[in-house]
Amino acid sequence: MKTQTRIALTFFLVTLTLMIVLGSGVYFFVIKYTFNDFYKRLETRAVLAARIRLENEPASATAFQEMRDRILEKLPQEEDYFFEITSGKDFQQESQSLKLPVSFFDEIARGKTSRYQKGQIFFSGILYRQDHRSFIVIVSAENYYYSHHLTNLRSIMGIAIVVVALLVLSVSIWFSRYVFLPVRQITNQVKDINSQNLHLRLQASSVHDDVNELKNTFNTMLDRLETSFATQNNFISNASHELGTPLTAIIGEADVALAKTRSHEEYRETIGIILNEAERLERITKSLLFLAQTGFDGKKVKMEIVRVDQLVWDVKETIEKMNPKNKVNIDLSLMPDNHLKLKIKGNSQLLHLAISNIVSNGCKYSSHQPVKLSIGSTDDSVIVVVQDTGIGIPPSEMAYIYDPFYRASNTHNFEGYGIGLPLARNIMRQHRATIVVTSAVNEGTTVRLTFPLENIGQH
Repeated sequence: MKTQTRIALTFFLVTLTLMIVLGSGVYFFVIKYTFNDFYKRLETRAVLAARIRLENEPASATAFQEMRDRILEKLPQEEDYFFEITSGKDFQQESQSLKLPVSFFDEIARGKTSRYQKGQIFFSGILYRQDHRSFIVIVSAENYYYSHHLTNLRSIMGIAIVVVALLVLSVSIWFSRYVFLPVRQITNQVKDINSQNLHLRLQASSVHDDVNELKNTFNTMLDRLETSFATQNNFISNASHELGTPLTAIIGEADVALAKTRSHEEYRETIGIILNEAERLERITKSLLFLAQTGFDGKKVKMEIVRVDQLVWDVKETIEKMNPKNKVNIDLSLMPDNHLKLKIKGNSQLLHLAISNIVSNGCKYSSHQPVKLSIGSTDDSVIVVVQDTGIGIPPSEMAYIYDPFYRASNTHNFEGYGIGLPLARNIMRQHRATIVVTSAVNEGTTVRLTFPLENIGQH
């Protein structure tokens, strides 16, 4: 069942239930009022009948009879009954005669007004005393309002409920369609969007409501999807190129070596080239695997307390061992005196890899000019800044620096795969840290790494 139909049906059923409950309540109170009013009429007639029948003064009896005839209308099937109460009387005969319970007579004999209903005939009895004698006076009549008017009331209420129910159902259907009209419009627009036209967007207005917020959220999601598809296409293109180059070299060298008989030295040279390209291919595939592993948020990484200053010195040593031309200068001017403000929670090997990749890029793209590595801290974070004076990154290409295999347009003269920075960002995410890159062409690049400070008061 569609949500629109379910809401319309729910609204209809709730309204119908309220109408039935309200109508039943009105009907119940009308019946209760009708019964009480009719019983009071019978009691009034019982008093007048007793005075007319049992009064010793004829003038008074005549006056009460005249009052009854003029003021009180004759009720349908109205009857008066008089029974004198004598010692030891049990009213069994009277009970059988009128087909009333004995308790009805006993209650009147105790001085109470008694009421009884038998079908559409209502009975009301009172105790009347006259000249030291006691009488039970009973008046019965058909409740015409109950038997006729309430039947009409039930019919009118039933018809009213049916008519109003149909009206409410129509309004519910119309209202649900009206409310869900924007949702249907969104659905129809979304059906037209696929991987070939991710540039399309939902038409949002300036009205601040839930539907417009949904449209804006969907458009934001489409922005991310479009970017992801573009990144994926770029990744496939670059990965194909990076993986294809060494494979092409390997196949080419093998074809050349097999074209004719070669000398022992020529075979060794060819095998050496193939080995170098194979090792290059292995490094690329390992980098891809590691990039995928660090990008998996569910991967469990062993964390420990790491001192950032020691980590930076280790990185400097590693970078300078990798290539004697690399120069790394560590700036300690902003380093805090309190060593507790240098401790973070992380995986030392992953952090070493991330910072090493960034510093290595700085050395490579600055033609081995000195790279500045600074350490600082705030009340809640530790900051590492890597600054070089290299070729920089064009502003129009800054949005793609974290795409795997993406390399800036001014890096053709430098060897690399375009994996180091995406790998560093994944590692930073695993450590709930941030990475911010700023750059200017031919001036250099600055990478700012911010780590959350570990609360180590207990350590």
